[in-house]
Amino acid sequence: MSAADRLSFIAEGLPIIHASSMGFWSASAELREKPREAEVLEGFAKEEAAKILILLDAVRCPEKRIAGKLNKLLRWFYGHHERLIVAQLAEWWFSNVADLRKSVEPLRKVHDLEGNMGEFIVPNSTLYRRESKLYADVEAYEDGTPVWNAPVVQPTGFPAHMPAVVRVIDAMAVCGMFALAGLKAASEVWGQLEFQETETLQDAERLTQELLARLIAEGLPNESATQNHVDALYRHWPLPMYNVDLDPIPVTLEELKAEQDRLYWAEVGDPR
Repeated sequence: MSAADRLSFIAEGLPIIHASSMGFWSASAELREKPREAEVLEGFAKEEAAKILILLDAVRCPEKRIAGKLNKLLRWFYGHHERLIVAQLAEWWFSNVADLRKSVEPLRKVHDLEGNMGEFIVPNSTLYRRESKLYADVEAYEDGTPVWNAPVVQPTGFPAHMPAVVRVIDAMAVCGMFALAGLKAASEVWGQLEFQETETLQDAERLTQELLARLIAEGLPNESATQNHVDALYRHWPLPMYNVDLDPIPVTLEELKAEQDRLYWAEVGDPR
C-alpha cells in the first residue's frame, strides 16, 4: 500500500473508531449505579481510543522508516495488552523517548510481585485488571489451588471522568486531525523528526504547535474546538512510540523467587 493510500485508509477508519470509543464512554457514564459494567465499558472506550493513537504513530513516523515499523504497530492495534499500555501512557508525561521507554518496562512484565514484601506473585496487573472485571473465571494460587474470581468492582462515589486517552482522541477529532488533509499535515509535520532516544517533550510540543497552526490555516478544526481541546493535545498525546518496545517481558519463577528473597531481607535485615 502506498503512503497516500495508507493515509486515505486510516482517514476512513479514524472516525469509525472515534465513534466507537465515544459510544462506549457515553454508555459507561450512564451506568454509575453498576460500577463493574461501567468500568468494563470504560475499558473498551480506552482500548478503542488507544487504537487511534497507534494509527497516529504510523502517521507520525517518518516515511523512510515506516516500512520497518508497520508490523509492530499492527500487533499493538490488535493486542489488548499493548492498547492498555498506550492508554496508560496518555496519563503520563515523559521528558524524552528514553524516559518513556524506561517507564513502559514494568508495564510489559508478564508477572510481578505485590504485597509489603513482594509475597504475592501476580499476573501482569494491567491485563489482569481488564480480565478480572470482564469475566467470572477460575484462577490459581502459586501452589496450584484453584479459586473462583467474581468480577466485582466497588463504586468509587466519584462522578464519571473522561479518561485521558479518550479526551485526547476527541480533541484530535474536533481539531480536524482525522480528515485526510489533517492526516497529511500530521505526517508532513511530525515526519520531520524521528523520535528515537533523546528527542524531548519540547520537540513534541513544537511539532504539535506547528501542526495546530497548519490545521487552523487549512480551516479544519470544528467550530466547537476550544482551548481545552488544544490543552488535551499538549497534555495527553504521548511522545511517538514507534521506536519503543511494548512486547511482553517473560519473568521466570526463579527470578520472582530471587526478588522475593531480596525484598524480604531488605525489609527484615540480612543477617549475613
